[in-house]
Amino acid sequence: MDLNKKNIENLLSEITFSENDEKLLQNNSLINVQVFGSEVVIDLEITNPTLQYKKKVESLCIKFLQKTFNSDVNCKINFSVKKVEQENKIKGNPIPGVKNIIAVSSGKGGVGKSTISANLAVALSKLNYKVGLIDADIYGPSMPIMFDLVGEAPKAVEVEGKKKMRPLENYNVKMVSMGFFTQLNQAIVWRGPMASKALNQLIWDSHWGELDFLIVDLPPGTGDIHLSLVQAIPLTGAIVVSTPQDIALADARKGVNMFQMDSIDVPVIGIVENMSYFTPEELPNNKYYIFGKDGAKNLAEQLGIDLLAQIPIVQSLREASDAGRPAVLQEDSAISNSFVNFAKEVVKSVDKRNSNLPSTEAVKITNMKGCS
Repeated sequence: MDLNKKNIENLLSEITFSENDEKLLQNNSLINVQVFGSEVVIDLEITNPTLQYKKKVESLCIKFLQKTFNSDVNCKINFSVKKVEQENKIKGNPIPGVKNIIAVSSGKGGVGKSTISANLAVALSKLNYKVGLIDADIYGPSMPIMFDLVGEAPKAVEVEGKKKMRPLENYNVKMVSMGFFTQLNQAIVWRGPMASKALNQLIWDSHWGELDFLIVDLPPGTGDIHLSLVQAIPLTGAIVVSTPQDIALADARKGVNMFQMDSIDVPVIGIVENMSYFTPEELPNNKYYIFGKDGAKNLAEQLGIDLLAQIPIVQSLREASDAGRPAVLQEDSAISNSFVNFAKEVVKSVDKRNSNLPSTEAVKITNMKGCS
């Protein structure tokens, strides 16, 4: 066989890596082949820039060239690296089939944000909406406990030729959580970029199907996960949870301010006052304002934001969360009615938001003032 450009190109197209049966030109691109007597110069664009991979490619090419043409053939390969769009990059596109995406946030921890998220999701499903839930609290996922799914793991499903994750489902709510991929007592010690990548995978590697509402339970505070979320998907709006206590309200104000920043600009559809008052089971008409009275209500009025609900402290609410059965499932109870009414207010606020504001877009943060 003659040593010429065409024959070399044909040979290179047939070279296969023995360990995985992947062809050399399956992910790499042949740019040019030049022949100078017994010397061959190959320009190859590769996706793997490591030195080990380059040496493997060079060794294979020399082996096949000398075996096919002549043992005196010399080969030089000029490598360039192909720019590949990373699979896990923040995409910023709507999630197919999902109509409304609601982020549930809190300025500080311990105000019951996850309890609010879980009961809101189940309450919406009781109102015959199709609902999904993302446990975006990467470092402290609690939804597997609240939905009685500890020890369960999502199964793979093929969608349009791609492997996706089928969210687990309980109480008619589809749900994904980092808690499905770690042990119950395992600490997740990651830097921000790793946590953001995990969130991105929970969002985009899941097959949600058709949903009316996707609830995102955020970690407390204002940090990497929040920025990653608003860049990843177009949020319909955000709900901020607080107790009536002044210390919690100060952080709730910051949480509202984060979503209202010019560089983020996500509509805050309302505030929830959790632990609004304590009502003993034996004295259902009595209200004890342990953390103060109407603190979040007054904050909502100051900021011109809807107060969506005032949720009381009752023992059955805590017991229901620990038992993995959200309290809204306690039919005809006062706490169940509180959450159903809260869900109805959320639906009204979302309808109003969608009627008065343009369709949402993922945030493109160009001004990092306050976001560094």
